[in-house]
Amino acid sequence: MTTTPPQNQRIDYASTLDHRTKIVILAGVLLSLFLAALDQTIVATALPAIVAEFQGIDLLSWVSTGYLLASTTMVPIYGKLSDLYGRRAVLLFGIVVFLAASSLCGIAGSMLQLIIYRVLQGIGAAALTSTAFAIPADLFAPAERARYQGIFGAVFGLSSVIGPYLGGLLTDNISWRWVFYVNLPIGIIAMAFIILKMPKLASGLRAPIDWLGTVLLILAVVPLLLGLTLDKNLYPWTSPLILGLFALAIVATGIFLFVESRVVSPILPLDLFRNRTYSLINIISVLNGAAFFAAILFLSIFMVNVVGVSATAAGTTLIPLTMGVVFGNIASSFLVQRFGRYKPIILVGFVIMAIGFLLLSQMDASITTLGVTLRMIVVGVGVGPALPLLNLALQNAVPFEKVGVATASRQFFQQIGQTLGAAIFGVILTTTLTAQIAANFAPIQSQIPPQFQSQLDPNQLRNGASGGEGASGEQVDVGARIRQGIEEQFDNQRTLITAAIRDNDAQAQATLINNPQTPEQFKAVLQPGGVEAAVQQQLDAQYGQLEAALKSGNPQALAALQNDPQLPAQLKAQLGQIQPETLSNPQAVDQILSGIRAGLEQQKPAIVAQAREQALAGALSAVDTAETTALQQGESLGAQISTALKQSFASSITQIYFYALFPVIIAFLLTLAVPEIPLRTSNRSENVPVFE
Repeated sequence: MTTTPPQNQRIDYASTLDHRTKIVILAGVLLSLFLAALDQTIVATALPAIVAEFQGIDLLSWVSTGYLLASTTMVPIYGKLSDLYGRRAVLLFGIVVFLAASSLCGIAGSMLQLIIYRVLQGIGAAALTSTAFAIPADLFAPAERARYQGIFGAVFGLSSVIGPYLGGLLTDNISWRWVFYVNLPIGIIAMAFIILKMPKLASGLRAPIDWLGTVLLILAVVPLLLGLTLDKNLYPWTSPLILGLFALAIVATGIFLFVESRVVSPILPLDLFRNRTYSLINIISVLNGAAFFAAILFLSIFMVNVVGVSATAAGTTLIPLTMGVVFGNIASSFLVQRFGRYKPIILVGFVIMAIGFLLLSQMDASITTLGVTLRMIVVGVGVGPALPLLNLALQNAVPFEKVGVATASRQFFQQIGQTLGAAIFGVILTTTLTAQIAANFAPIQSQIPPQFQSQLDPNQLRNGASGGEGASGEQVDVGARIRQGIEEQFDNQRTLITAAIRDNDAQAQATLINNPQTPEQFKAVLQPGGVEAAVQQQLDAQYGQLEAALKSGNPQALAALQNDPQLPAQLKAQLGQIQPETLSNPQAVDQILSGIRAGLEQQKPAIVAQAREQALAGALSAVDTAETTALQQGESLGAQISTALKQSFASSITQIYFYALFPVIIAFLLTLAVPEIPLRTSNRSENVPVFE
């Protein structure tokens, strides 16, 4: 038998509080909302650097998915707690948890640690966002509430302008860790303001918390997301683990629905689903959340790895998107306040959003920053109306005493959509990117020299940023990496050749002799004693020529030797002093030859040193020539690899934008079926429309 909840009457703050008090409360709420909104935008710009340092593109989606999972699960719970204990207590608790988790994120030592701390951060953030969207419904009637929706948009706009730029600036110039540390001073200011300025803002309602439903909700959502995001190379879709996770999610969902239909105060009141507006808007929120999150999550990765900009520039690309959202938000709120109609504006927003995603799906590797910016503006303008007006339409359609839990449930379903979108699109990215890189690298894989194979492994390059060395998350400069490798290789070769020839280093000589790339003409010189042997052979040959000429007694033979360019000038001078008649005296000839032999032996060390320098100069000249050729080939290869990498990222991410079109189209069709109810002029429950 179904138990009905206690009929407590919600306090009508819209009529009991003066306008000045409402504005003070609203300011405190917006300050806390700014903290949560800033974290969303500032972290996105640091993702390429985080992936680069931790080499964790397979877990990339979980940096956001873990945060959203925790936040999504806790939103309904915080909604109940804020009703029971007041909005201020929940806000302060959320800020403390959020700041503690931010500090832990900043000192994370691995991708897994960062994900765990992001989960804790999401637990704190849920308190901020759930109360922020519920409080305006407490303070203002629906007809009056529309004008304040633009203020919420301004907060998101401010965080969207500051967050990406600040995140990129910190990432490029200090470290990605500071995108988490920066939350601390902002959070302390928000906490002080709430303590000093914000009243308790309790609702007056009393109801138990649905703990069993909370546990079942976690058991339904967590296994589902794990099954979607685990590496399918390790755990295929048909593996026992994945099938078991999906089975657990299905069973937990069934038990959850059974329990929620019978508890006194359910986390998700199932009776509200009899309201067509409530049901349709929650489904639309799932689709809208999934699509919009796809636009934000992968934009920085596209800008860094395809357009080739820094993390700072990638962050600034988010600014036009979010400013488009703010413009659509404020403009739609103004139009609703002016004409009292919200459904046509939501429909137009979805049409514009669909056009934006279609344009994004047509991008290629040659796209410029301006081209991406214009497309993101279109998407932002389309997203803008949906965010505030879906909330307004839902709050206007449900009984006032249930407006808090209804608002929390709509936020819950939107974040479920964001979580599912991050998980599903993250799986699409990792699988398609692997396939694209394999296909684009196949024609050039054989051209990569063996010594660079490990540095240019496609499985490492798909992480996007430079192997963890560039903390700024810059695009991989494959050409520079190849050039550096070639220069280092030839510098090492020069060092070895110098040690082997000039210093007669036996180890260096052995290394070069055993290297198949060393030319054969140099190996004889590199043999132990090779230079000395060559010099001795040269001296013996010269002495043999001199001996034959002198003993021949022929002055013409002696004159011919003086014209030999191979003989040293000093020796030629000695030969020029020999008189022709001396050649006929054998004893004098023997004496002259003995002096020549002694002179050659005396000059031998200098001749050996000179021979070493000549051999070294020849070897280094050959190395220079080979390096020039290798650098030219490396530059060409680097250009091919960079192009292949850009094409791989471009194809993979634009495919995600194409898939994001489908939830937008379905959301548009469902919005057509949403009944448009005139906006209520007060929060009195008797004005609530009857369930349909």
